[in-house]
Formats: sequence, structure tokens, C-alpha cells
Amino acid sequence: MLFARKVWHLLVAIKDGLVLLFMLLFFLGLYAVLTTRPSAGVVRDGALLVKLDGSVVEEPEPIDPLALLSSRTEPARQHRARDVARAIRAAATDDRIKAVVLDLSSFSGGGLVHMEEIGAAMDTVRAAKKPVLTYAVGYVDDGVLLAAHASEAWVDPLGGAFVMGPGGNRLYFGPLLERLKVTAHVYKVGTYKDFVEPYIRDSASEPSKEARRALYASLWDNWKADVAKARPKADITRVIADPVAWLKSANGDAAQASLAAGLVDRIGTKVAFGDRVRELAGADTASNRPGSFAHTNVAAMLAAHPEASAGKSVAVVTVAGNIVDGKAGPGIAGGDRIARLIDKANADDAAALVLRVDSPGGSVMASEAIRTAAERFKAKQRPVVVSMANLAASGGYWVSTPAQRIFAEPGTITGSIGIFALIPSFEKTLAQYGVKGDGVRTTPLSGQPDVLSGFTPEVEAMMQAGIENGYARFIGLVAKSRNKTPEQIDAIAQGRVWDGGTARQNGLVDQFGGLDDAVAYAAQAAKLGDNWHPQFYGSSANPYATLIERLSGDEENGSDGDGAPGSDLFGIMAERQKVQVAQGFASLQRLIGTRGAQAYCLDCPVTADRSGAVKADESWLVALARLLGA
Repeated sequence: MLFARKVWHLLVAIKDGLVLLFMLLFFLGLYAVLTTRPSAGVVRDGALLVKLDGSVVEEPEPIDPLALLSSRTEPARQHRARDVARAIRAAATDDRIKAVVLDLSSFSGGGLVHMEEIGAAMDTVRAAKKPVLTYAVGYVDDGVLLAAHASEAWVDPLGGAFVMGPGGNRLYFGPLLERLKVTAHVYKVGTYKDFVEPYIRDSASEPSKEARRALYASLWDNWKADVAKARPKADITRVIADPVAWLKSANGDAAQASLAAGLVDRIGTKVAFGDRVRELAGADTASNRPGSFAHTNVAAMLAAHPEASAGKSVAVVTVAGNIVDGKAGPGIAGGDRIARLIDKANADDAAALVLRVDSPGGSVMASEAIRTAAERFKAKQRPVVVSMANLAASGGYWVSTPAQRIFAEPGTITGSIGIFALIPSFEKTLAQYGVKGDGVRTTPLSGQPDVLSGFTPEVEAMMQAGIENGYARFIGLVAKSRNKTPEQIDAIAQGRVWDGGTARQNGLVDQFGGLDDAVAYAAQAAKLGDNWHPQFYGSSANPYATLIERLSGDEENGSDGDGAPGSDLFGIMAERQKVQVAQGFASLQRLIGTRGAQAYCLDCPVTADRSGAVKADESWLVALARLLGA
């Protein structure tokens, strides 16, 4: 009987093993089918379709396929700015491409520098005598800028183009924390280092407003100048001077008002827009859907026009997103991960290094890990160059200090040279419920820092001394990099942010130019002649990308029917309200989530992951409870 039982258990085990094997083979086969790109590298006669359904970023974050399967909503897509611009530029010289189409129906924006880069690529196509068309339901600033570079900008009859301008309010939690008896211990250096102000004040300080006014004014002027140059007939002044009168002049019809102001060229549904593209680029023989047209997507365009790979390599390492400790990323600048990429380029004997920085800063320790890795590369007598995108402030400038030359754009936000630390304690909160701490110390540091019973004066003084030392180190690094004295740097530091133009004037930036200019300069500095190519480290394609695209929706179709997938004015306002609320609670969460000395920029646009400023599975009530129960 025992023998029969053992045989039975063996047969069951064999059966279970075979089932698992066949299931594994099935899912491997399914994955292979879903990730196959039969059209990769094949450019069809027709239009280049650039479907910006999401945001444009310097470095997209990977999508977790398991999180996607368990999520109730589709994750926001992110499009690499460099890829979008390169695909559009390639269309200018590819005879198979008759027109370029930007579908902005679900476009959620990007940084000014990226928008200008894509706009310049659109101008290249128009200079090649090829039409460039855009379509959206609701254009907002970033979309308006792209539409300005189009030969035909279309808007849905139910939509419109709206100019908001930079700026706005942020939440200040000082009175709330005081009411809750939460003590925010702030240690900082810099008159303009205002990142901590929301936790200790009820409004912005005058130095903070002064810096913000100057920054926003410069960015706003750059935006208006770009739009005016690309679309001289656009009456921006009329739209922003009295938006109510402008809208009422068209009886509240935003589409007609946008047309009258020259922000768009034509009004029509998405089907009508697709029919127009079909006239220019040809019909889609594989689809008979209304509004369909022959097209090639960005991925196929890039595959058909690969980047050069001959000659010596100039390494390009991206520092994008918040700078954090550890291996996080891409899309988040994990200090250890980026340092390893730089060391890999160093071990590969890359002829030069270009750091592409698009970050508002973050952890001082992580920033220092990246900086020292760049110094190790530089120690081998090879050029290190920095290319700043939208943001290179605080920790983003810290990592830039090894550069022998810094490139930026007029719309780049940089500077914010200063550091801080922020730690909450709850001794007053507990005391109002009769809970107090007591004990015996052998030294003033025993049991410190104590977030439940309070900090000793010695700990407070030591914390501030540490931050002051960190600031002195920061301005020392910048002074050495910029060939100035620490006193000269201190005068333009103090945590103040600068636009790229002013930063060039005060010596924090060397010259204007994009990533291509920085790479070309690095190659010249390395004396490579014309025999070189850029090699991008850490930007390999996501192996799950196509699977995720197909699971989450249509990845390349030119028309989705006669519907209006974007948003009208009310939808735009609702979305901005949602983002504002999420950012507010994200700021509140930072009070208990900050670790160690930080070099962040308050005036920089908020960077968030695909799920937004607050975790997708965490409501604002949970976020508040987490803070109050910390």
C-alpha cells in the first residue's frame, strides 16, 4: 500500500510538472506573438504619425507589466523627446513620407526646452516643403507652441486653444502643522532656498516671490517669442490680455475664438482631420475606418533611420527626474545606478562624457555619487561636458560641476545652489493627549534625534552646522568649476533659481545649445575629427514595451473614429485641478518622506512618475492619515 501511494504521488508530480511546463510554453509563445513588430523598420508611403498620448520627457520611466495588469487605469505614457524630434527630422529627408502628423488628442505636455526642440524639428520638415499638421480637442500652452510650428493646426469643434502662462499658487502648511502641534525642524542655507517654506509659513516670502517673478517672466517671454516667430499671425496679446472678452467675442465658442486669434487654422472633427491627411499622404489600404490614412509610426521611423555607430564613442549618460539614493530609474535619477553607468563608460574607454541633466535635484549623497563618478572619468584626461535640458537645479547643478563646459537653453531652469534638511517631530502633538517622553541620557546625543519626544539643542545646532558645511562644499565645487571665488558664487547662489539666459550672464552656463551641440563639442574636445558617434548608456529599449502597448490600447492607428478623445475647457480645468490636488498632498508627504540633506528646487516644475504625484493606490485621505499617524 505504501508503494502504491508513492507511485501515485510520483504520477501527480509528473502531471503537475507537465502542466506547469505547458503553461510556461504557452505564455512564452503569447509573449513572442505580442512583442513581434512585423513593421519595425518598414516605412510606408504616407504620413509620419506622431501620437503624443501622454507627456514628453527626457527619459521615460519603465512600465511594470504586473502593475499594469492589476491596475484599474491605463498608465500615462511617456515619450522620449529626443526620439520624437529625431523621427520628425528624419521625415524631412525620407521621400516615402509625404506629411508629418502630430496627434495631440491626449497630450499632457512637457518642458519648454523639449517643446522648442520638437518645434524646431517640425520647422525642418516644413523647410523641406512637406506639410506638418496637428490635431487636438484642447490645446494648452505646450500644445499651442507645437501647433504654432504646424502648417495646419486643427481643433475639434467642441474644443479650443487656451493660453494659461506659467505660475500659480502652491499650498503652505505652516498654520496647519502648528494647529496639529507638529514641529517642522528646518535646517537650510540660502535666502532664496524656499523649498522648506511651505512647512513653516502661511505664504511665500518676498525673496521667494522675487526670484519666482523673474524666472517666470523670462520663461514666459521665451514661450511668447517662440510662438510669435513660428506663427506671426497669432494674436497672443488679445488672448491673454482679456481672455473673457476674447471668448465672449465668439459667443463662448472656444474653437471659433481660437481660429479668430490665429492659434489654429481649421476646425473639424478627427474624422475630417484624417480625411485631410489622406488627401495629402494617401489612403490606408489596411483599414477602411473613417478618417484613416496611410502612415508610419515613430518606432518604425527610428528603426529605419538608426543613429550612427562608426568611430569612437562619446558616452551620453542621462540624469533625469528626482535624484534619489540607490538604483532607481530610468526616469528617476538613482545615484548608484547613474554612477555605475558613468563607470561603465569609463571602463569602455569612451572618448568623452556628456551628462544630459533634466532634474530639479534631490539627495545630496546621490548627487555626490554621480559627481564623483564623473570626476573619475575626468581623471583620465578625457572631456566631461554637461547638456542641460528643462531643469538642472540644486542637485542637478551639483552633478554638473565636473564639466569643462556647460550647455543650456534660454528656457532652462538652473542654479538653486543651496541645501536643506527637513525633519518633523511630534512631541507637542503627543503632549496634548497626555503623552510625554522621559528618561536618562549619558550624552546630549543619547536617543537623538527623537521625533516623539523632541530634539535637544545640541542636535539642532549640529544639524544646522552640517547643512552650513554642505553649502560651503557646494559653492566650493561650483567656484572651482566656474573659475570663480566662493564669495562670487555665494553672491549668485543663496538657493536662487535662474533662467538659462541669466545663468549664462552670471557665469553658471557657458553657451546656448542642445544635446547635439554638447556632444559635438565633446567630440571636438577629444580631438576625434569626424570619426565618432554618440553612445547612450542606460537607454536600452524596454523588452515589454510592445506587449504593454498592445495590452493598454491602440499603439499607432491614425484615427479612433469620430469621437473627441481629448478635453474641452472644462476637461482641461478638471485635469489641472486633479494635478494641483495631487501635488499638494505630495508636498505634504515630503515632510515625512525626506531623507538626509537635500538639494531640491521649489520653483522647478513638479516631476512625478507615471502614476502622478501621489501613488495610484493611495487616496488623499490615506496620505493625510499617513502624515498624522507618522
